[in-house]
Amino acid sequence: MTPAERERTSTARIATVQIKTGQIDWAALTDRVLACCADIAACTEVPGQITRTFLCAPMRDVHARLGSWAAELNLETQVDAGGNWRAVRRSADAAAPTLIIASHLDSVPNAGAYDGVLGVVLGLALLEAQGAVPLPYHVELVGFSEEEGVRFSVPFIGSRALIGTADVLLDLADTQGQTVAQAITAYGLDPAELDAARFVGEVLGYFEIHIEQGPVLEAEGRAAAPVSAIAGQARLNLSLTGKANHAGTTPMGLRRDALTGASELVLAAEELARQTPGLVATIGSMHVLPGASNVIPGEVQFTLDVRHAEDAVRMEALSKLLKRAEQIATERSLTFASELRMEERATPMDPGLGALLAAALEAEGRPAAPLVSGAGHDAMLVGQFWPAVMLFVRSPGGLSHHPDETVLPGDVEVALKVGTRFLRLLADQGR
Repeated sequence: MTPAERERTSTARIATVQIKTGQIDWAALTDRVLACCADIAACTEVPGQITRTFLCAPMRDVHARLGSWAAELNLETQVDAGGNWRAVRRSADAAAPTLIIASHLDSVPNAGAYDGVLGVVLGLALLEAQGAVPLPYHVELVGFSEEEGVRFSVPFIGSRALIGTADVLLDLADTQGQTVAQAITAYGLDPAELDAARFVGEVLGYFEIHIEQGPVLEAEGRAAAPVSAIAGQARLNLSLTGKANHAGTTPMGLRRDALTGASELVLAAEELARQTPGLVATIGSMHVLPGASNVIPGEVQFTLDVRHAEDAVRMEALSKLLKRAEQIATERSLTFASELRMEERATPMDPGLGALLAAALEAEGRPAAPLVSGAGHDAMLVGQFWPAVMLFVRSPGGLSHHPDETVLPGDVEVALKVGTRFLRLLADQGR
C-alpha cells in the first residue's frame, strides 16, 4: 500500500463498526483494521518511511492509537516494564485461564505497514467481533515492544519479557551506547519492575496472526493457512583461507584460491537443500580478500544459514555441509574455520489448537493445509512455554520487510472470520 493509499484508507470508515441485527459487518471491520494499520504506519522515527525500533518515541503514538480502540471495548490496558502494550478482556469466571493473542509493533528499517502490526490490530478486531458474547476464558492482547532485533542486535525482547527471560538482556547496548535498561528508563518505565511483566497464571494458549512473508500462499491461491511449525535455524560465520598471489603469473594448477573453494561450497549447499524436502540453506554474505581484480583471493569470509522444521534434519544437513567444507579445503590446500553465531530450535505448533484453527478455516470454506514458517516469530519463543498456534495471511508478491509490503482486504476479512470462529470453537471446547 502506497502512502497515498494508506492516507485514504485511514480516513475511510474509521468510526466504530456497527453490528447489523446480530450479524457482524465484516467489510466495515476489515476497513477499520486497514485504517488502523495505516495510522500506525505514520508513527515512525524516519519521515517518509516506516521505522520503529525498541521503545522509540513514536511508539507512544502507536500505544495511544491502540488504546483508543481498546477503550471503546472497555478493555483494561497497560504498558509493562518491557514496553509491551497489553489489553485484557475479563471472563465472568475470575479463575478462568487466559488466551494470549499477540504479535509485535516494532519494525525493520524502511519497513511495510503490516509485519507484526496486523496481528495486534486484528486482535482488537476479534475482540470487537465478540461483542457481548461471553467467553469462558480471559483474553489478553499483547503488542510486543520488540521482535526484529534491530536496535540491540538481539530479537524478541518483548516476548522474552512476557515469558520472564528478558532480564539477561538489560546490559546490552545499542550503537549509541545506550543499554536496554536505559532505554526502558528513558521511555518512563522501570527496569527494576521487569519481573512483573512476566505473565503469571494459567495460559489456555497463544494465538498469533501474521503475514506469511513468503510466496507460498499466493502461489497456491490461498488467503490464509495454519502454521504447523516454526523452522529451527542455525547461522554460522565461515572462512576459507588460501594464498593471495598475482593473477597473471600464477598458473591455475599452483593456485590456492579461497573464492573458488567457497563457490564450490555455495553450490553444495544449494544441491543439498534441493535434495532435502523442507530444507533451506543460504550463503547470503561473502567478503573476499584482498578484493582486487588482479589478485587471487587469499581469504573468503562468508555466512551460512540453514533452516528446517525438524531439528534432526537441520543438524544432519549442517553436519554434511561442514564436512564438505573440510573436504573442499583439503582438496584445494585451504584452511577452513567455522563459528556458530546463532541457533534456535524448531518450535512445533500445538496440535490441539492447530486442529481448532483448521476447523475454523474449513468452516469458512477454506483449505486448511498447514505451512511451515521459515521465518522466526514471537510464537517461536512463547511456544516453548505455552501451547501456541499461528495463522498466516497471504503476502502479495511474497513481499515483506519492504515499503511495498501489502495485504488484500479480502484476505484480512478471511482472517477475521477464521479468527472469530477459532475463539468460539475454543470457547465451546472449554464448556
